[in-house]
Amino acid sequence: MAYWLIKSNPKFFSIKDLERLGTENWDGVRNYRARNFMRDNMQVGDKVFFYHSSAKPSGVAGIMTVSKASYPDPSQFHPEHRHYDPLATEGEPRWYMVDVTFEQAFNHVLPLSELKFLPALEDSLLLKKGCEQLTVIPLEPKHWHAIIDMAEILDLLPNEERL
Repeated sequence: MAYWLIKSNPKFFSIKDLERLGTENWDGVRNYRARNFMRDNMQVGDKVFFYHSSAKPSGVAGIMTVSKASYPDPSQFHPEHRHYDPLATEGEPRWYMVDVTFEQAFNHVLPLSELKFLPALEDSLLLKKGCEQLTVIPLEPKHWHAIIDMAEILDLLPNEERL
């Protein structure tokens, strides 16, 4: 099992939206590095932090699980869709997505401003300069566990769902 962090602007799709839906495809990734992580490395059963980006505060909002490995993002083929890519073809897709399933929402968002103080995250892509725009970020087990520990210390995990 691998660990990930995926970002979404909650104005468009939030942890509460995923909770309501249960499972959803994670479409619209249009960064090659993020696409490669999703296409080449994400597997069913991997654990993922749902990160609210461009929010006040931005931070980890909950946990989801990869429930379907990567497959071509169909939005790239539809000219009327905002994620259309005229260079993509069904024979040679350029963009991929995975399905994710809701696990739990934190009681409150764990803000990036707090995560910056975790020594275990110093080498993570989440805090690395130049990676701010990555929407899919791999995490090492030590990163995952440091974030979970901080969420428990700050009492952000629902009591009935402690990990």
